Amino acid sequence: MNQKQQKPTLSGQRIRTRKRDEKEKQDPLAFRDAIIQGLQDIGNNDLEQYLFDILFAGGVLAPGGSVQEEGEKATWRTTVCVFEANDDELKTYVQVINKIIARYRYLQKAFEDEIKKILLFLKGFTEDQRNKLAIVTGIILANGMAPPTSLTSLLNETLIKEGISLQFATKVFQAVVNEKDFNSLTSILRKAELENKLMEFFPPNKQTQEMFEKHFTAHGLEKLVDYQKALQALSTRRAFQQQLKEMLDNETPIKEMISTCKEEMKKSNLSEDDVVFQVWKSLMKAVEWNKKEELVHDQALKHLKVYAPLLAAFTTQAKSEINLLVKVQEYCYDNMSFMKVFQKMVMLFYKTDVLSEDTIIKWYKGAHSSKGKNVFLEQMKKMVEWLQSAEEETDSEEEEEAA
Repeated sequence: MNQKQQKPTLSGQRIRTRKRDEKEKQDPLAFRDAIIQGLQDIGNNDLEQYLFDILFAGGVLAPGGSVQEEGEKATWRTTVCVFEANDDELKTYVQVINKIIARYRYLQKAFEDEIKKILLFLKGFTEDQRNKLAIVTGIILANGMAPPTSLTSLLNETLIKEGISLQFATKVFQAVVNEKDFNSLTSILRKAELENKLMEFFPPNKQTQEMFEKHFTAHGLEKLVDYQKALQALSTRRAFQQQLKEMLDNETPIKEMISTCKEEMKKSNLSEDDVVFQVWKSLMKAVEWNKKEELVHDQALKHLKVYAPLLAAFTTQAKSEINLLVKVQEYCYDNMSFMKVFQKMVMLFYKTDVLSEDTIIKWYKGAHSSKGKNVFLEQMKKMVEWLQSAEEETDSEEEEEAA
């Protein structure tokens, strides 16, 4: 080893380096060697407590985030750290940290505690330091080196109010996606239980959907906007389904159910297609079906006849009708005891104005699901022929009247 080149040490002495030694100072691998030598020489009494402060900030951090300048701990200083690194060196620093922990497993807990602590000190760092720390944090989380719950430290009232949490979280999200992919980011958010709290990173006066979309779109995270919308829609549907369940359990009058569903549809911006599907699913979950096939048929028809007006209220569009019919088909296929009653259910819905003849014919000609299609098409063959015949007779009568 070249004895003329000085390397950072943890011996308690400040090291003055000349400009020609600057490149050596910024060598994270050399710093790794110095840290490992320090571990071997002095054990883990103080180093375990302050090691990661030094790796991130170059010295021991005082409460609030500043590096201690006085006292014994002030001697533990180096410019070879994350805060002093160039952006293109940051990933190498993560590799250094990973190798140290791999060699000294007992440091894992200290490292996890450090991540949580240092994120609370963000206000005490410069914007440049925060950005570097965010990139490193993103790489660390993407590679599973620290628990995703570390990010909950960002839900600090002061950090949120001053916009620091949002700026930092955004940089972390970008780093995770760059290191891995968007699925890794959503996995981290789920594990941290933050997937439904993304709006909370915004200052109180900016917690609007418009600001959310504008901010993350501007930072190249359009997929995060779509992800949040999908989660919101899922949450809305679940709440609506729970409301339907309660009304069915309480045997709420049909007219009242229709009125409530329409109000919720308008308030939550649900489509008619969404509503009719949720109604169908809730209706079929509301009953404990008989295990005997011959009895379940009568039970199903009796139940659906009562609630047919509820379904009819939300099948005013052709799209809603065809999608409902496909859902009925798939339900009957997935629940084998309903296979033979499919045609009777469709006939019931036709007679109660839930489904039109045009929708049934369209379904038969190709808009059906592939699930059990041969069985169901065979069941529906005579009914469709009858509908087509009736339609032709009607057209003929209208032509005669016009003549």
